[in-house]
Amino acid sequence: MQIRNTSRSYGTAAIVLHWLVAVTVIGLAILGLWMTDLTYYSPYYRSAPFWHKSIGVSLALLIVLRLLWRWANPKPAHIPGHKPWELRLASLVHGLLYLLLIVIVLSGYLISTAKGQGIDVFGWFTLPALITGLPEQADRAGLVHYWLAISVLVLAGLHALGALKHHFIDRDNTLRRMLGLRQHSPEEH
Repeated sequence: MQIRNTSRSYGTAAIVLHWLVAVTVIGLAILGLWMTDLTYYSPYYRSAPFWHKSIGVSLALLIVLRLLWRWANPKPAHIPGHKPWELRLASLVHGLLYLLLIVIVLSGYLISTAKGQGIDVFGWFTLPALITGLPEQADRAGLVHYWLAISVLVLAGLHALGALKHHFIDRDNTLRRMLGLRQHSPEEH
């Protein structure tokens, strides 16, 4: 398999970045929901937010890398047989996923830096607190962060259902090419 995309398939880099973002988003959602129920006396009260923030900053870097890679590589041609409404819907969902992920990362940054403290990223470096002291910064950013995270999970679920529909009902190569699998020719369906 090639690193770069071709007119027919995604390359290894695009596939790996796609699945890294997907796994990271799901992991952050699970960790985020779990840590909101922690009490002050929980042994994970301080470590869970540390990991959530560090992984969240990593997600921000992955999103930037993924967008740069997407702009630098040709997108594979649409699979024959996709209807115009499917193409528009897929484009809309992808765009919303990117937009919401960016806003989620920014709102997480605003929550974490509301009191003027930077974000310690895995103990490797500290992301400085550049925006602090906004009215009710942590609370407002927290609401945005939570509800957009829920929205991303719903959109990601729709995205996954669409891929499964293409795989099992339409029997086309949509899912196969994002998994890096050999694609069937149209006559093999």
